[in-house]
Amino acid sequence: MRYREIGATGLKVSVVGFGAWGIGGKVKDGLSYGRTDDAVSRRALAAAFDHGITLYDTAPLYGLGHSEALIGQAFTGHRDRIVIATKVGYSDFNRRADFSPAAIRQSVEDSLQRLRTDYIDILQLHDASPEYLRQHPETLSTLDDLRREGKLRLVGASVKLPADGVPIIQDHGLKVIQANLSMMDRRSFEGGLLDAAMTGGAGIIARTPLHFGFLTGQLTGNEEFGPDDHRSRWSRQHLVRWANDAQHLLTAAGWQPGKSATPFALRFALSCPGVATTIPGILSPEQAVENAACGELDDFPASVMAAIADSYNDESTPNHDVAGKRAS
Repeated sequence: MRYREIGATGLKVSVVGFGAWGIGGKVKDGLSYGRTDDAVSRRALAAAFDHGITLYDTAPLYGLGHSEALIGQAFTGHRDRIVIATKVGYSDFNRRADFSPAAIRQSVEDSLQRLRTDYIDILQLHDASPEYLRQHPETLSTLDDLRREGKLRLVGASVKLPADGVPIIQDHGLKVIQANLSMMDRRSFEGGLLDAAMTGGAGIIARTPLHFGFLTGQLTGNEEFGPDDHRSRWSRQHLVRWANDAQHLLTAAGWQPGKSATPFALRFALSCPGVATTIPGILSPEQAVENAACGELDDFPASVMAAIADSYNDESTPNHDVAGKRAS
């Protein structure tokens, strides 16, 4: 496993982290990837740790706290050997985000209890807009107070739109930004986030590097996803188009059908300037082991990155629909 510093923060993490949305499981009014088995999730967390993964990204919204609780259970006795990134703002699928000082403090205390720790390594604002932060300076001042109190080490933002990360870096000086980034989603390039991160000494946590499973090379778009799986809400045309786009991009990266495409997808994310780490969703020990192995691979050379970009921009490709601009 390789390790990188997140921007200029001094905090090093494994280049492949553990995206813990899925292990939260199915909850009322919220979709993820369906129901999960906690025993399998615990084995997945253990396998990730054993294979060098140090970053675990979660949120109070994931399983309504269940994801955090599983991480807390898994790493009792190993807290000093992992980096926990969680979020603040949402605690219920039926309520609007609350970034008030009182809500932030309560959320942090609840997360600390579930995580069985007395500090959070990275606390990220969950989809807070740059406009909100400009209008409500008390939000960031509360986070600064919590940092001085030792409740957290770094303040960051998990942004809804990659472009939102640019003013959050430039105007508010945050050094950790989580955003969507994959071969199929180049909004972090197009909106200037990667350039802003490099200029501002910030580090990017790249989420959805496998683009909801389509960049594993295993999906055709004809799958029948269960009602608890968020992908069941997408049209058949949408799914097939994404599957075709993925095959086209992966081929440009050198992938051959019949082999796992996961290494190609993760290497792409890690080859983007400003990206410190990527957090594919992990649901099983097998996925943990495969993803961790990708952290040993070198970045793509510039020629491969250029070939992927050319493929993305190839308007003549059948089914081409600039997949990243459809991402959410």
